Amino acid sequence: MDTLLPLIIQVLGGGAGGNIAGAVLKNLDLSKLLKTVVGVIGGVVGGQSLGLLGVLQSVLGDGQVGSILGSAGSSGISGMILVAIVGFIKKAMSGSTASE
Repeated sequence: MDTLLPLIIQVLGGGAGGNIAGAVLKNLDLSKLLKTVVGVIGGVVGGQSLGLLGVLQSVLGDGQVGSILGSAGSSGISGMILVAIVGFIKKAMSGSTASE
């Protein structure tokens, strides 16, 4: 359970972060499903990367609550970033201008 809980938190945080980014950046034209899937991917990759680097432990400490909050926060932010990147790439490939 010690390895499964952080993964679940990363999936939830990334999905939530992806949908938040999609709501804020409405002009990116991504479907709800795509925002969620890309956010989950970004959340898991970002959460695992920061966990391996030990960034979360150095900032929030080694406690259980700090680890959970750090994992959720980093996953949400990573999900947001990846959704924004995918949205901007999709918009650039479709030939749309930023002023539309």
